[in-house]
Amino acid sequence: MDNKQLEEFVKSIDQDLEIKEGKQFTEVNVPLSKLYNVARQLREKDEAQFDFLFNLTGVDFGQDLGVIYHLRSTVHGHSIVLKTRTSDRENPKIDSVSDIWETANLHEREVYDLLGIKFNNHPDLRRLFLDSSWGFPLRKDYVDDINIVSK
Repeated sequence: MDNKQLEEFVKSIDQDLEIKEGKQFTEVNVPLSKLYNVARQLREKDEAQFDFLFNLTGVDFGQDLGVIYHLRSTVHGHSIVLKTRTSDRENPKIDSVSDIWETANLHEREVYDLLGIKFNNHPDLRRLFLDSSWGFPLRKDYVDDINIVSK
């Protein structure tokens, strides 16, 4: 699929999704409530077959926390980026996609460890690198007087 066909395919999944042409990939902004369903359909539908999650990144946008998913179809050769965000900085939660793409398992643990985003239905959500005394060091509002980490 070229980018135009990919955009039309995504619109067939959900007409309300915001799609923009990125520099390298088609980018889709997905509301939290629709993320899991859209991701599952991108994986399962024959026209798309996004069978490879090659990157999952947590982001602190300032007001919001979010996750960016880079997907590729090894069958068809096309790629897409999904973006979702939450404005709940106190208790951020996003649905896990680790049952759709196994590679999401450790990526989601890393995002949880460094940004504090919890992933609903993750099979083993625990810190990956740091102990609980650290807080979440990739947040823009992070302050650590003990370990002398500053901006």
